[in-house]
Amino acid sequence: MAFDITPYIDMKPSEVRKLIREGVIDFPTAGMCRGYAQANLIILPPEYAGDFEEFARRNPFPCPILEIVRGTPETHDMGEGGNICTDIPKYRIYRDGKWDGKELTDVSGYWKEGYVGFLIGCSFSFEEALMREGIEVRHIAQGRNVPMFKTNIMTEPAGPFCGPMVCSMRPMTPENAKKAYDITMKMPNVHGAPVHMGDAAEVGVADVMKPDYGEAVDFYEGEIPVFWPCGVTPQAAVENAKPPIAITHAPGHMFITDIINPELNDFLEAKKNR
Repeated sequence: MAFDITPYIDMKPSEVRKLIREGVIDFPTAGMCRGYAQANLIILPPEYAGDFEEFARRNPFPCPILEIVRGTPETHDMGEGGNICTDIPKYRIYRDGKWDGKELTDVSGYWKEGYVGFLIGCSFSFEEALMREGIEVRHIAQGRNVPMFKTNIMTEPAGPFCGPMVCSMRPMTPENAKKAYDITMKMPNVHGAPVHMGDAAEVGVADVMKPDYGEAVDFYEGEIPVFWPCGVTPQAAVENAKPPIAITHAPGHMFITDIINPELNDFLEAKKNR
């Protein structure tokens, strides 16, 4: 389904988060708030949070942690006054590792004392850098959700969390793919460089027109699929860990932070050293 992000490209993140909270925006956020980092989300009960934090530490490219949210669902580092239960256009609830099939626009009623939220870096953050260099990002150009695939690249397990790396895919010419590699390798906190360029079968993807999450996009002559680690990987890990409940963003529907992409790396490094 096509949607129009044009009115939101140059809005401030706080303004877009307010529109999301009010239910005006309920579609994917790729391309919104040009220049600002976006984040994936997973919320877990306290008895699973420690293992997930270790899982993210062991798998820093698909799961780069931007902020851990404890006590209340309000964010601080990634956006003062933001709320991880209301400020994402669509959420999913997993029970015992299975998504219940519904998408919600507000999960405030599910937050309980002790729950822990993890905001995880998102590849939407590097797309702006690609477009600035003249590389078309197909799902933005076509007004679709980015295609994402479960691959045969396995994550390193921690506690009950394990499973395949989910990758987002963008079609590009080989020349643009090389340029994209050079750009994104410098952005480790939003998934870094592609893990694979070329034959999709090599990473276990049988058909690039049938994504596991998101929507298919068109390929043009001479293009190859380029796969990046993706922050939907925790949702695949939740299917194996089977916590009684897990709350996640719906794929493609992100939390938009107040941190601009060029400053994200330095911000997180400074935070580690505090």
